Amino acid sequence: MAKTTKSTAVLDWLLEEDQPAVRYLALTQLLGKREDNPHVRAAKEAIGKTGWATDILSEQKPGGFWLGDESLYRPKYLSTNWMLLILSDLGVTKADPRIRKACELWIDRFAKEDGGFAMEGSKRSHLCTTGNTARALVRFGYADHPKVRSAFEWLARSRDKNGGWSCFGSGRNLDSWEGMSAFAAYPKEKWSAEMTRAVELAAEFYLQRELHTQGAHYEPWHRFHYPVHYYYDLLVGLDFMTALGYGGDRRLRHAVSVLKKRRRPDGRWNLDAVHPDMEGKMWEWYTKNPKRTPTPFALERKEEPSKMVTLRAMVVLRRLGDLG
Repeated sequence: MAKTTKSTAVLDWLLEEDQPAVRYLALTQLLGKREDNPHVRAAKEAIGKTGWATDILSEQKPGGFWLGDESLYRPKYLSTNWMLLILSDLGVTKADPRIRKACELWIDRFAKEDGGFAMEGSKRSHLCTTGNTARALVRFGYADHPKVRSAFEWLARSRDKNGGWSCFGSGRNLDSWEGMSAFAAYPKEKWSAEMTRAVELAAEFYLQRELHTQGAHYEPWHRFHYPVHYYYDLLVGLDFMTALGYGGDRRLRHAVSVLKKRRRPDGRWNLDAVHPDMEGKMWEWYTKNPKRTPTPFALERKEEPSKMVTLRAMVVLRRLGDLG
């Protein structure tokens, strides 16, 4: 992989041993190292012993959950659902018995009879929860679990006939990205013809809008976040679209230009904001219902260089052959 001096310095920063999860992901996703590489093995073994994943796992209760057992979804963003979404990004798998215990509880509580996933108390599957849960479970090593397979079948079956998904029954919208992100993690050899068609139609839905040109201007779409949870920003869109093989489409050029403009002179990217990062009607709703407002949770400081954001941005540019 050709690298400029700036990119080399950033890569060295990502490969530092203080965060073995980032080091592992940089070795495999940026440098293309195999799982049997000794440096990869060492980094992966260290993930559950030091760094962010270890910090999160240290707060896990003996029953496999975080905070309380009454709900795995609430309070946002501190309970089990949200901790597992973050851990799934950090390279840990069900080989760790702590992850396995939490995931078995998650599946048992969230799997619905119609095939997908939703929080406790819901009778029907929900798009955001199904996409997020399915994506995380695949990363944890549950791609062949029957409940995970049924979740992908539910996603394919529940799509809008013209492409994309409806979130909260509000019609197709760009903030229903979770289905696409789940398919980006799911091995293509496991896709059915219906799944393939769902992804193709949804990709066109996003490309027609160039990831951003829909409705009124919404500034959080142009800020980069981590954790992502169920929110959408342009880096999220570029990540799943390039992972699914659509990086060469000219309609992504604007989003790519935003990504490049956000790069710091030293080659890194900042954590622009931490969720909930809202404006407009959603923010007004939370101000009227303060007890439902999520509690922010972050691994890094906002408005400072972020290893998680930088790693994802560089992975996107690597897929585009434009790491520069």
